[in-house]
Amino acid sequence: MSVQSVRPVRALPTPATLPTPRTVSNLATLGDSTAVGLGDPLPGGGWRGFPVLLRDALGAETRLLNPARTGARMADVRGAQLAAVLPARPEAAVICAGMNDTLRSDFDPDGIRADLTATLAELAAAGTFPVVLRYHDHTRVFRLPGRLRAALRTRVTALNAAIDTAIDGAIAGAGGPAVGVLDLHLLPGGYERAAWSVDRLHPSELGHRLLARAAGELLAGAGFAVPAPVPTACGGGREITAFHRAAWIVVRGTPWLVRRGRDLGPVILHGLLTGGRARAA
Repeated sequence: MSVQSVRPVRALPTPATLPTPRTVSNLATLGDSTAVGLGDPLPGGGWRGFPVLLRDALGAETRLLNPARTGARMADVRGAQLAAVLPARPEAAVICAGMNDTLRSDFDPDGIRADLTATLAELAAAGTFPVVLRYHDHTRVFRLPGRLRAALRTRVTALNAAIDTAIDGAIAGAGGPAVGVLDLHLLPGGYERAAWSVDRLHPSELGHRLLARAAGELLAGAGFAVPAPVPTACGGGREITAFHRAAWIVVRGTPWLVRRGRDLGPVILHGLLTGGRARAA
């Protein structure tokens, strides 16, 4: 399995010139509930998710720094989470943020671009190699009425454009590919139902494994040691039953839709008035 970056990649060196892979002593994961691990519950409670799976792939001595929190936006990564990891000068970081921005009435692509640009600059100054998630068409996973689907798809397109611009600036400033891009739209198996949890908002255990494996491949391609690539066979997580699915609808799903309905009211209205031709912001 491989994930193509949306950025040009320099020719790989020949085996004779390959440097010794760098060890990742400190791995940082920054972002929202996906980076928290939601969708991959543990039998005893709590979440695992791609950060823990990726850390395990990097080696027993790798320390995970994960200040991610549910509901976080790109501004939270820049404003609070970055400060929590920079003192450790992590060799690698994964940034998973922006989707919560698309679900808010104050969605601001220019602000997202500025926040990610600043985040990448600070990581570069700390000597950290970042992997940035670029987003899929989530309306293919979370089914919505046609006009609302078009409005939200437009927002994801604007989010990706903001991410692309920030990454282009970071690469230009470094004089080469200084950023790994994990394009979820190109992730093999990423649109399969089994890759998504009961809420269709977060990856399932399989989805988290696909994310962790792809991030590991990008790090390996950037010259880091990944001694134990993440297996895609599930194991160690909590089994999800029909009861869990029903409970989620009652306890989590309906309240979530009510909360998002307040924020997305203007988006829904605009989609209805324009026939789905929603603006990016």
